[in-house]
Amino acid sequence: MCAKQLVLKQRTKLLEALCCGGTAEPLDSVLDLLLSWDVLVWEDYHNVQGLNKPLYSKTRDLLDLVYTKGEEACSLLLAAFDHVLPEAQKAGLSFGKGNSRQTDIKKTPTSASEALLIDRPALVKKIPDHLDEVLEALKEAGCFTSQDYEGVLLQMYTRSQKVRKLLDQVRFRGEGAAKVLLQYLQHIDSKPQRVKEEKELSTEYLLYKEKLRRSVESQSKILSTYGETKSLFLDDIYTDGLLEVVQNDKKVTALGLQDLVGLLGTLNEEADTILVSGEAGIGKSTLLQRLHLLWARGTLLTDVHMLFPFSCRILNSEKKILSLKELLFQHCCWPDRGQDEIFQFILDYPHLVLFTFDGLDEFKHSFTDEERHCCPTQQAPVHTVLFNLLQGTLMKGVKKVVTSRPQAVGPSLKRYLRKEVLAKGFSPVGIKHFVKKHHNEITVATQVVESIKANTALFGLCHIPVFCWIISKCYKELLGCGEGSPQTVTDVYLMVLKHFLQKQVPQQHWTLGKGWLQEHLELSHFKQPIVNHNCLVHCMMPVADDCNVADSTNLQITSEFVAGLLSQRYRSLIEQCCPAVLLEKKSEKVMKCLSKAIQRHFKSIPPPVKGEKKSMHAMPGFVWLIKCIYEMQENEIAKGAVAKLEIEHLKLTYCNIGPVECTALAYVLRYLQNPIGLELDYNSVGDVGLEQLLPCLHICQALYLRNNNISDEGIRKLVEKGVHCECFVKLALFNNKLTDECTKYFACLLQKKKDFVALRLGNNKITSQGAEKLAEGLRYNKSLQYLGLWGNNIGDKGAEALADALKDSTTLTWLSLADNNVGSAGARALAELVKKSTTPLVLWLHPNCIERDGVECLIEALKVNSTVKEVWLRGNNLSAEERRDSHFKSGVRQLKSSKKLWMRG
Repeated sequence: MCAKQLVLKQRTKLLEALCCGGTAEPLDSVLDLLLSWDVLVWEDYHNVQGLNKPLYSKTRDLLDLVYTKGEEACSLLLAAFDHVLPEAQKAGLSFGKGNSRQTDIKKTPTSASEALLIDRPALVKKIPDHLDEVLEALKEAGCFTSQDYEGVLLQMYTRSQKVRKLLDQVRFRGEGAAKVLLQYLQHIDSKPQRVKEEKELSTEYLLYKEKLRRSVESQSKILSTYGETKSLFLDDIYTDGLLEVVQNDKKVTALGLQDLVGLLGTLNEEADTILVSGEAGIGKSTLLQRLHLLWARGTLLTDVHMLFPFSCRILNSEKKILSLKELLFQHCCWPDRGQDEIFQFILDYPHLVLFTFDGLDEFKHSFTDEERHCCPTQQAPVHTVLFNLLQGTLMKGVKKVVTSRPQAVGPSLKRYLRKEVLAKGFSPVGIKHFVKKHHNEITVATQVVESIKANTALFGLCHIPVFCWIISKCYKELLGCGEGSPQTVTDVYLMVLKHFLQKQVPQQHWTLGKGWLQEHLELSHFKQPIVNHNCLVHCMMPVADDCNVADSTNLQITSEFVAGLLSQRYRSLIEQCCPAVLLEKKSEKVMKCLSKAIQRHFKSIPPPVKGEKKSMHAMPGFVWLIKCIYEMQENEIAKGAVAKLEIEHLKLTYCNIGPVECTALAYVLRYLQNPIGLELDYNSVGDVGLEQLLPCLHICQALYLRNNNISDEGIRKLVEKGVHCECFVKLALFNNKLTDECTKYFACLLQKKKDFVALRLGNNKITSQGAEKLAEGLRYNKSLQYLGLWGNNIGDKGAEALADALKDSTTLTWLSLADNNVGSAGARALAELVKKSTTPLVLWLHPNCIERDGVECLIEALKVNSTVKEVWLRGNNLSAEERRDSHFKSGVRQLKSSKKLWMRG
């Protein structure tokens, strides 16, 4: 393949290889080579390096420019890539036969300026160690002004960028300046006095790097418990949680810890900040601690030479103004010597450095990009330094990992995010592993796991690591509570309170009976919050005052606990600290606040558009209200909350709904009067959350669960319940973790529910075997209207099985087998389905592997059956010659004009 074709075919890979590090150094190195090889002239160079152009734009412009220069230029471009890229980034790339040309390109210069240009790549590597001396020589010779001198040494440039700035300025100053530079470089070559200094710098760097690793390891290997009463080795207790990233196409992808700083999930290639977001207690800080520990041991992020960890909580206490240099060395690790040389390394090689900031939501300043701060040695308030680091104004090229609760990250910060990683807590397997790591005795661990699994509400809570820790810590209370095991967050909080208080009192007082709280709690600490109207009820008042409660996570948590504490089941406990009459008033006030807020949500529902269902798009604040009602565990309140809700569709997409929220939703929604469509797309429901939703499945006419990390086991439980729910007729499960195993459950659902109308299973991992199992159920179902399997891999066999099962259907109106590796054999089987269809069927078969004979079968079927509405065939295996064939083209044109056939050509 010729060089031009290689550049064109590999354009995306070449672009990614040169830009993936987030630094301009690889691109600059390629430009140096192309200038020295006379592929580019100065005008080309400056056009590519245009002012304020993003890195990806510069690289695209370079590829476009060289492509227009012809075969020879493309060959040398590939040679430059081969020379610059590290071996790891060359995988999958072909550089043609131009590589050997590098040694043949160099020609004899006719002037000093031309010599600088030919030797540019070597000079960029040579001059950094002598930069100050070279600048002084040019200044003394009158070639450079003070302004030129300072312009080269701007702190915003890396070492190699300073050299390139110098060479560009010398060229601008003319032949005289070029001669002075060459003469001085020859003088340096004759006196190798810098060898000793280079060795000293290398030693200082290595000593500091080792000290930094030891410091990070010592900080990371011990995990303090939430009460900081006991410390554990991180290795002994750490359990991997679920990490996900949402990509540009809204596809949710699972990540491993090793992918956190990698390319997967990148949304903004020009940004350097990676956000790890998740709710309180989900394990963000522990995740970051694990990352630090593995880096310090050299088992993760091996390409990162220096890692500087920061706690935003600690940064809050910093009152002094600091430079970046002071911030790094005073808050992370102090160099014993060679501070300037070590800091210069950080400035020169930003792509080898990583900063982490834990708990941005705990930082007392809100993010703003209004105040610019670019100089790494200039002092500024800590928040100014931090915010300019995050947006890349300061230390561009350094990767930053930040953890925060979602509410603390506004649109202004999201503009500067490279990607956002969502921490989702423990999977069911993770819960089991964590509990077993927490207990040395296998018998106790097994009992705790079984007790958690037996209580679905508690199982849902345990996907949040902090609750899983509490349950593990309070295992004696859990195993001894029998049928009264915790159901709500309030139950868990009181259980841990009981656990810690029991450690302070004799065993004979281990009850929560009458007078116990008065005896073992300071009334000034506990009674006052109950009696105080401002403390107890005002945390619910923002709802009534139309404030955005979702902006205050701490207020949400407190309000949920207050709602649970004032519930009827804890009345006898709290009455010991508060008069019954006053307590009743407080309880009524809370219920009134909740009821008022719920009704306000309902009144905000706009009237339905004519011909559409009346729907409500709930916000996260609505979910919080539902959780408060669930904490009270009073059926009448739940029933009253939704008694007047008259909608046909409830939309809760992107509301961060996990198993805990699913438990609360099911508790309240089961009292709806009429069936609804419940849309929970793009949340964190998972198998545990899906099981929690089952109590309200009887009022779900449709259930939408796209992008929710649901597996075959979740489907098994759903179908077991769903076959007995009369209203349940629609299900959407796009982009989950479904395999062929789940199709036997769906076959059972279709066979037993004769009125089921819609099943969408796109973008999962279903093969021909799964399609064949599904077909067994379809043969017995006479009601299905919509079947979506796009983005799987059913192939010809799967398509043939489905076509055979659906050939006698009188209801099917939409069938999607797009992107399923279906070939001509499958197309021929589907053509028979098209011929026999008695409905206005829409058939999606784009893109697949269908060749001309398969397409012709479908065309003939469409000519026979005018009832079929559309067949989509774009992106199949038709050559340009086949599309131009007159006989074939006429048949296609006829059907395209009637809008029955959609294909290119």
